[in-house]
Amino acid sequence: MILEMKVPSPGESITEVEIATWLVKDGDYVEKDQAIAEVDSDKATLELPAEASGIITLKAEEGDAVAVGQVVCHIDTAAARPEGGASAPAAEAPKAEEKKVEAPKAAPAAEKTYATGTPSPAARKILDEKNINPSDIVGTGKGGRITTEDAVNAVPSMGTPTGGSRGSERTKLSMLRRKVAERLVAAKNETAMLTTFNEVDMSAIYALRDQYKEEFKAKHQMGLGFMSFFTKAVTRALQLYPDVNSMIDGQEKISYDFCDISVAVSGPKGLMVPVVRNAELLTFRGVEAEIKRLAIRARDGQITVDEMTGGTFTISNGGVFGSMLSTPIINPPQSGILGMHNVVDRAIVKNGQIVIAPVMYVALSYDHRIIDGRESVGFLVAVKEALENPVEILMDNNPKKALEL
Repeated sequence: MILEMKVPSPGESITEVEIATWLVKDGDYVEKDQAIAEVDSDKATLELPAEASGIITLKAEEGDAVAVGQVVCHIDTAAARPEGGASAPAAEAPKAEEKKVEAPKAAPAAEKTYATGTPSPAARKILDEKNINPSDIVGTGKGGRITTEDAVNAVPSMGTPTGGSRGSERTKLSMLRRKVAERLVAAKNETAMLTTFNEVDMSAIYALRDQYKEEFKAKHQMGLGFMSFFTKAVTRALQLYPDVNSMIDGQEKISYDFCDISVAVSGPKGLMVPVVRNAELLTFRGVEAEIKRLAIRARDGQITVDEMTGGTFTISNGGVFGSMLSTPIINPPQSGILGMHNVVDRAIVKNGQIVIAPVMYVALSYDHRIIDGRESVGFLVAVKEALENPVEILMDNNPKKALEL
């Protein structure tokens, strides 16, 4: 029996996917539920599992855009599994008796003359004066001969190095990368985007992590990172400034009483933004566990469309790559995104004294159509206050209870 495998719908509103990579070859024997291909949609890269066991015949090439419901391969379910579980080999035609054919002898190299590109003595003298290599000149004379006129018209390279590699490669962008590009351009063109900045003294968070990170790891089998502090500070600030947790839909504003925080993570196919649902209800342990789960799924290519849709605000941590400062682009249709950056020891003033402290610059990009300056600045100040005084503001003066220790 020949089973026709069709492209399943990866999510609502998606009508087309792209075959990113075939994980099997034409004629291989595949097992049911074995991943046979990676397909790109405009939201995620997903694996395509075999619907039955048998020998597979591919009906689409890598890079092909195929509609949802289109047949991409056949599986012959009646085919026997090859011995040892190896892929079924293609039938070989009987080999005809091979005849030894001697390769033709190479023709002797032609003697180098003016016609093969060597300059005439007069042309060579001019090229030597200009410090130009004759091999860099294309002769216009008969048979490629470099004429005196060619030498006179030759222009030195102005010191440009020669002899290095100058190759290039053209590759097609994945459907996911093309969609990301479209969304970023749309965000720049269709929003009144502004960015406001502030700095955060991370001393208090460093002290908390130094004091409790080993106990936290032993109790919960995970690290105590910055993201839980930032997520808790952001959800508090979103509740104080609900306009930042709103979106524009035509001529209407949609406000949310929950905080679904999109977290930008780097995956094998590029940047992905899975969502931590109802982050305002999660504990520090809950935030760390959920971000770790989503990051692993993104890294392993298992993240789903549903896990990357519906966020109300985004946090992007460019600091893990060494970024000092940036202006993050809004993740539409959201109205705000917080950019985290690297932590550097800087000289700051505390209580009238110049001291060295670990400082992070933070940036809030926001849509000025819906968020005014007062709300944007107030939101970022609220984040700063919570991060600089986490015990009182985020932990209710009880760190051990907040960290579930």
